[in-house]
Amino acid sequence: MLTAKQKQLLDFLKTYQEANEHAPSFDEMKDAIGLKSKSGIHRLVSALEERGHIRRLANRARAIEILSDSPAPTMDNVIQADFSNSGSTTLPLLGQIAAGTPIEALSDQSRFLDVPASMIGGGEHFALEIVGDSMVEAGIHDGDTVVIKKTDVAYHGDIVVALIEEHEATLKTLRKESGRIGLEPANRHYQTRYFSSDAVRIQGKLAGLIRRYG
Repeated sequence: MLTAKQKQLLDFLKTYQEANEHAPSFDEMKDAIGLKSKSGIHRLVSALEERGHIRRLANRARAIEILSDSPAPTMDNVIQADFSNSGSTTLPLLGQIAAGTPIEALSDQSRFLDVPASMIGGGEHFALEIVGDSMVEAGIHDGDTVVIKKTDVAYHGDIVVALIEEHEATLKTLRKESGRIGLEPANRHYQTRYFSSDAVRIQGKLAGLIRRYG
């Protein structure tokens, strides 16, 4: 699931490359989807790359490869922990963290997930499905389910759900610097993205992870 702008850019990339056999320039992308700055295009391209829709090829101009669409992960093959001793609790499963929408807009009251009670401390929690490989070096893989403690307070080095400019939600490591916020992936192929402090709103911190197999 993509935001409207992300889907618009991906559709434009596909159409353009079919006609021209190379990727458009950033100026052409900007004009095609009605953005005023190249920085907005950079953010959209980074988001599409993280979600596995495109790949940027190093040291080549206009080098964007369109990747085949992969099916969204499902919860059909989740391996649950043994709850017999610790008990369990039920959390709302709100959606996919790579969906690019605010957590408030992801709420689906029809989906829930049982998790070990030992994974949950005090406070309100929710679960999200992971899409993409931007946090693999932190042990968070495509198709995993993360348990998030709802909070608007986080510290340098925490893995957080961050809302960027009120429209894009992402799971990254928080880096606090003077006058700006860094959202750092755990994948050497992706770059840390920096924003002004008022452009990022923390919505939760990582509390646990459930892995699916098969």
